[in-house]
Amino acid sequence: MSKLTTFLWFNGQAEEAANYYKEVFGAVEIQDIARFGKEAAEMGGMPEGSAMMVNFTLFGQPFVGLNGGPQYRFNPAISFFISCETQAEIDRYWEMLSADPEQEQCGWLVDRFGVSWQIVPALLGQLMSSGTGQQSEAVSHALLQMKKLDIAGLQAAFDGA
Repeated sequence: MSKLTTFLWFNGQAEEAANYYKEVFGAVEIQDIARFGKEAAEMGGMPEGSAMMVNFTLFGQPFVGLNGGPQYRFNPAISFFISCETQAEIDRYWEMLSADPEQEQCGWLVDRFGVSWQIVPALLGQLMSSGTGQQSEAVSHALLQMKKLDIAGLQAAFDGA
């Protein structure tokens, strides 16, 4: 068991989110779901029998989706970084996750639940740290112009500097 578990506060969508992430990533295991009993449902303003807490893993990392109500919302101060080996992988995750094109920038997107994700080529760290300062700056400049990151475009910026 992991010492660190990420809690995600949803407004009645925790079970839907866990199932959706399973569809998107495949690497999700829903371990158990605690449901609201009558008294807790009344106190929490949720339907009796609906999911209260959903325990799941995503790429082996433990998460709990909590249906806590509308008091709190997700924001980009916290995001999940997904390292992708290929452009096809980036494209697939981007297509399935992106719900608000206005919030897309530099590989960041927001899904339909308000959760922020960074969909990033695994190669990016190497491009930013292995070349000259000019190459790193060229990659940074290219990245800042992109919404969805493009591996070929980042590599071209590196090679052309």
